[in-house]
Amino acid sequence: MKMTVSVATGAPRANRSIGAILMDSGVLTPENAERIILFQKENDIRFGEAAIRLGMLTEADIQYALSRQFSYAYLRASAEKKSLSDELVAAYQPFSPRVEQLRAIRSQLMLRWFDKTEQRQVLTVVAADARVGRSYLAANLAIIFSQLGERTLLIDADMRNPRQHEMFLLQNKVGLSTVLAGRSRDEAIIRITDLAGLYVLPSGPIPPNPLELLSKMNLDEFLIHARASFDVIIIDTPSLSVGEDAAMIAARTGSVLALARAGKTRISAFNDMVQGLIESGVAVVGSVLNDVPEPKQVKKK
Repeated sequence: MKMTVSVATGAPRANRSIGAILMDSGVLTPENAERIILFQKENDIRFGEAAIRLGMLTEADIQYALSRQFSYAYLRASAEKKSLSDELVAAYQPFSPRVEQLRAIRSQLMLRWFDKTEQRQVLTVVAADARVGRSYLAANLAIIFSQLGERTLLIDADMRNPRQHEMFLLQNKVGLSTVLAGRSRDEAIIRITDLAGLYVLPSGPIPPNPLELLSKMNLDEFLIHARASFDVIIIDTPSLSVGEDAAMIAARTGSVLALARAGKTRISAFNDMVQGLIESGVAVVGSVLNDVPEPKQVKKK
């Protein structure tokens, strides 16, 4: 997997200047950096403010450099070619309102569920029907947990219509299906090098018997191994409308985040899903409603 982001080496990131970080990233030339420094000294202002006033850098450039100083990794969008899908907003737009909403979900999950000392590291994302944003939510949650400094594993357990390898631009020759079939192990887990602490296990080749594979003890053994290596494990699943895969995985992991989509998910189907999971002994840690419509503005008379 090829990334376009330069990872600086040498001095610790927190000790490196904004100018040095942006020069290493190819955003700033040494000549322009010198001009900015001179302007900065003449006007007694910060480097970033001087660069913006000279029109050499944007606010987004400064935010990127600050994120590198404080080890908060995210990717810069390239005008020519992006290294990941636009759907991974947490990687490209970490300061946007959408990602702030994801951080709010992360905070609730940290308070309500995730605790490595209690062996509560796994969360399965489930939905009653398809096309509600399940893979989007799982992927972006994994990214923001890794940005928090948590060693995070994202597992694509949708072995019917997998998406994670497409969003992270990964090959899908090995993955969960080959792990469960005993044909591969740790080598199937891919480290996302430019998003520190993030690892992805793609679905692997689509098998003819996904439910039977999930029924094997290999899944339990793999999760025991993963819990020993990761702080947070997020599992993407197929919708319950296409089979019992998600229910099987939830029963093995013991915890779910239930997802619905406004204008798409029927309330009765969602309630039946949640009730069925609870009756199976699964902890429903929380629920997320996607695509909530904006409130209508009332015109004043």
